[in-house]
Amino acid sequence: MPEEQPVDRAEIAADLDRARRTLHELLDHATAADFERRSNGTRWTNEQLLFHMVFGYMVVRRLLVLVRVFSRLPDPIGRGFARALDATTPVFHEINYLGSCMAATVFDRRRMARTATVSSPSCNAPCPAKRIRTCGAAWTSRCAGIRSSTRP
Repeated sequence: MPEEQPVDRAEIAADLDRARRTLHELLDHATAADFERRSNGTRWTNEQLLFHMVFGYMVVRRLLVLVRVFSRLPDPIGRGFARALDATTPVFHEINYLGSCMAATVFDRRRMARTATVSSPSCNAPCPAKRIRTCGAAWTSRCAGIRSSTRP
């Protein structure tokens, strides 16, 4: 098994900050017609695709737990799980598509602009949403990834 490389938290923070800036730039400059236009190469509108991408940032940290668990299980179990995922791919794609279509009607561009904030993983970083003075925690759900304004 290859040796794990150390995590470069500064690089992660820089990438998340770049994503935050890009998201807000898109939200600030796109017109209603831009958001309602079909995206290239998908069945989604640009707004639905943007929701899908923001949602990806919201769930990726939770999925990392599964990756860690399955990477420590015996190979036959991991391969069995991979086969199960492969078998459900067509259903997953349809649910993924329809879920993003429906969710984007609630978590639309106005809500993304108001509540989606990508923050830094550094322990004492000022909260970019200005809801708490500093995160005071090391890369927790209070200050990691894209977070909702309803969280403390």
